[in-house]
Amino acid sequence: MLVNAAAAVNAHYAYFPTLGEAFGDPPGDESSLTVADREAGDIPAQGQVVPIKIPGLKSGFRARPAQVYLPPAWFARSRPALPVIMLLHGEPGDPSNWVEGGNAAATTDAWAAAHGGVAPVLVMPDINGSDVADTECVDSPVGNAETYLTVDVPAVVQKEFGTKPPGAGWAVAGLSEGGSCALMLTLRHPQLFATFGDFGGLVGPRVSDTNDDTASTVTELFSGSQQVFAAHEPATLLGSGTPAYRALGGWFQVGGDDGQPLAAAQQLVPLAQKAGITTCLVVVPDAGHTFDVWSVAFSSSLPWMAGRFGLVPPTQTTTASCQNPA
Repeated sequence: MLVNAAAAVNAHYAYFPTLGEAFGDPPGDESSLTVADREAGDIPAQGQVVPIKIPGLKSGFRARPAQVYLPPAWFARSRPALPVIMLLHGEPGDPSNWVEGGNAAATTDAWAAAHGGVAPVLVMPDINGSDVADTECVDSPVGNAETYLTVDVPAVVQKEFGTKPPGAGWAVAGLSEGGSCALMLTLRHPQLFATFGDFGGLVGPRVSDTNDDTASTVTELFSGSQQVFAAHEPATLLGSGTPAYRALGGWFQVGGDDGQPLAAAQQLVPLAQKAGITTCLVVVPDAGHTFDVWSVAFSSSLPWMAGRFGLVPPTQTTTASCQNPA
């Protein structure tokens, strides 16, 4: 019965390439952090994905192990401080989804190969704690996911991997739930993330699959407080006149047949532009709520994000790299 349920979820959302991954089997090509660190100085042709436990020291959040992609340049004996893209999975989902269905490591390997082995470090943390939980990346009775993602994760990443500090050298992107999380976290913490990617997210934190169902979200995640809900609602935040938003960049990508996320992007993109955010919108024709959209979204937005990090000249990565820039 459990296997049949997992198969049904997988068929609907196309989240997991295999049933094994749906039940939490790790990717087969992982390398341990210990081995990766020992290999420093021997620059590989490809990067490595390592699992790492990131404890919720500040948040108390009980997270599953994260996945971290280390590009070839990370293994140089004189290790550069590399930028970071934090990639957030959806619900149901887990940190390995971006490596498997999202092809994030393979995509970044290809980009690094064309740029002397230099690429961002990809950090793929757990946002829900289990396949059945739905935190929407906020601090709530479900778990203090927002504090985990904005305090605990950055602290461990800097300490263990020697990356650039949060700020201009950090981006956060995600798929589905992770997409709306990426936007919300950036707007609430513009000092931590200067760039975001919202790939198929709803208009804001929602515990259901529709933009309009705010009542259950307010009850379940915000203990009935409309004020706290509003403080996490992207449309409200974008209208706040926050000066820091003018330094942000955001890439929205969504399937043309993905009704609710498409409606969300159509509402949020003009608000983001009005707030002064450098904004890109890509709508993929005849596409739905699947990794076919999200993997391409990451591949399309990676060069643009790298330009914002200063890894390549800005003239190579203007919003002209969008298929249909907003």
